[in-house]
Amino acid sequence: MRQIWLRPWLPWLALIALGAAGCQRNVGYPANYREYAYVSNGGSNTVTVLDLVNMRQDRVIAVGASPSGLAVNPRRNEIYAVNSGSGTVTVINAETNSVAATIRVQLQPYFIDVDAQGERAYVANSGSNNVSVIDLAHRRVIGVIGAGEAPGIARIANNGTTLVISNRASGSVSIADARSFKVRSSFDHCPGATDVMVLPDSSKAFIACSGGHQIMVIGLAHATGSSPAPADVLLTFLDVGKTPIHMALKPDGGEAFVSNYDSDTISELTTSSNEVGGAYLVGAHPVRGLVSADNSLLYVSDFSAGRVVIYSIDDGKLVPPGVRVGEGPDALAFSASGRMLLVANAQSGDIAAVRLDANTASLLTLFPAGRAPNDIVVKAFLVR
Repeated sequence: MRQIWLRPWLPWLALIALGAAGCQRNVGYPANYREYAYVSNGGSNTVTVLDLVNMRQDRVIAVGASPSGLAVNPRRNEIYAVNSGSGTVTVINAETNSVAATIRVQLQPYFIDVDAQGERAYVANSGSNNVSVIDLAHRRVIGVIGAGEAPGIARIANNGTTLVISNRASGSVSIADARSFKVRSSFDHCPGATDVMVLPDSSKAFIACSGGHQIMVIGLAHATGSSPAPADVLLTFLDVGKTPIHMALKPDGGEAFVSNYDSDTISELTTSSNEVGGAYLVGAHPVRGLVSADNSLLYVSDFSAGRVVIYSIDDGKLVPPGVRVGEGPDALAFSASGRMLLVANAQSGDIAAVRLDANTASLLTLFPAGRAPNDIVVKAFLVR
């Protein structure tokens, strides 16, 4: 769907040459403060590490074949890279930016999620139709959960007990008990099931049915809160645009925004009432969205337009003119302060750093990456 290769944008080279000398940030960080961005380069078998304090490339780490999904441990200074081609997970020590371990999982792993305690990771193995459960402290697989055909995403809820798995080839969703490693329910009729979003209170899951034009909404079994639910239940299907492939949740959990790749739109969802508020044109082939910490702005990467657009959530309209960033912008991540947006350009093989200032955004610089960068995460910490 996104394998369309265009001619490189040579004008950006002049911009880099003119602006790189002034990119370093001297803003009074403590001497032991570190902040790095990690980029998986699917075509180079590497992870690029960017030093966001000094605004420079730190190093390039060799990992397994065809790295795809990345995850950050919230409690340990570790990053995890899934290697789809070699069936492994690479553990990166963020303090030394070196490989600490390699964990074998199963065939064609694609995505990894880490629980809120930083104790376990869940890896969807699309070639084995299952999910590997990893004990991160002991760096070993402790269980395997069966799934449908070609699972793409395995998302662990904040309660640590519910795992939601999207099965792309079978057009289904599996709900598993993360403690017993057993599937407790499954739901069909979600063609091309891809992205999974779970609400912060672990009460609902939203799944993008990318083979059609709908979002599946599932009420998750839970024992806490004012309205405990004894079982998982299909609540509804929400009509959005064609080929919904990603959902961006507001930090407060009240609304989410769906990137409709083949409709060139985003759809606004109200998560409490399971309603679609409207659809808005944003550009050519939107792929990812990311909402600011104050819940006011949505940033969307337009894959075929080479830009990031800004949508004002309160005003319900775009904030012109957007930012040209590179070829094939895809994955997005904020810096720890939220004042910089990082954009992985899948086709031009670089990372755009975008300065965010009130309702405006401007390109700060471009970092080199490997071939086909496809995911990006940020880790900030103090060295003890």
